[in-house]
Amino acid sequence: MASLTRPISISISVLLIFFFFSPLIKSSREGDPTPAPWPHQFHAILFMNYSGTLQKIDLWYDWTNGRNFNIIQHQLGKLMYDLEWNNGTSFFYTLDSNKECSTAHVEVGILRPNWLDGANYLGQRHMDGFLCNVWEKADFIWYYEDVITKRPVHWVFYTGREAHVMTFEVGAALADAKWQAPGYCFRQYPKSCISYLWYFTRKFVGWSSERFLGTLSIIDYVFFMQSHQLMGRLSIILNFCLFSSSAFKLCFVAVRVLSGI
Repeated sequence: MASLTRPISISISVLLIFFFFSPLIKSSREGDPTPAPWPHQFHAILFMNYSGTLQKIDLWYDWTNGRNFNIIQHQLGKLMYDLEWNNGTSFFYTLDSNKECSTAHVEVGILRPNWLDGANYLGQRHMDGFLCNVWEKADFIWYYEDVITKRPVHWVFYTGREAHVMTFEVGAALADAKWQAPGYCFRQYPKSCISYLWYFTRKFVGWSSERFLGTLSIIDYVFFMQSHQLMGRLSIILNFCLFSSSAFKLCFVAVRVLSGI
């Protein structure tokens, strides 16, 4: 399985992390318009522009089923898939012959429909030929919504990346079969790994489940990084971890530092 760098996209989970950890944001003045909550299901086509780098994104938002999907076409380049789940798991992959895939896990899931609550109202401006109400939130995003239809028209990130909303279909849903990440996103371990798991299982008799599962996660991490040659070093580190719980806390860091990952 080849590694895959996360694409530049409208990563809804990243937005949620930012707003979740941001300080309390002052709401707009009483009487100001408020942005419409996102529909629980919709499909939008976005054109993204970031300093001349262009992308077309099919955005499928499905709060009802706890998932979000960005299908990203880079200009004259790769077609990428960014699949996000409300449990914090994300898959970034291609469906071409290269079979590229990477995964990530964050503590929060996709954006809630009311993620713009508390945004500061900036007034009305024309954007892309539409008269829009404009809000800003956390000095991170500027959001333009059509005054008449309440549909999103445009948004701008603090980095300067712009999203132009070309279509917005409320209630549109992608077939369930399309939400399945390909099989090569789910790692297959070689027999040598199974041998190590059995060896350490025998050595961990009497360990708490927390320490045992934590150590398995270290092994999982090494294989996720496709660094099978590191198992010799890993064996030494894990033996060191046997001595005390305080030493165990250093294991994951030690794996990364000593292996050069």
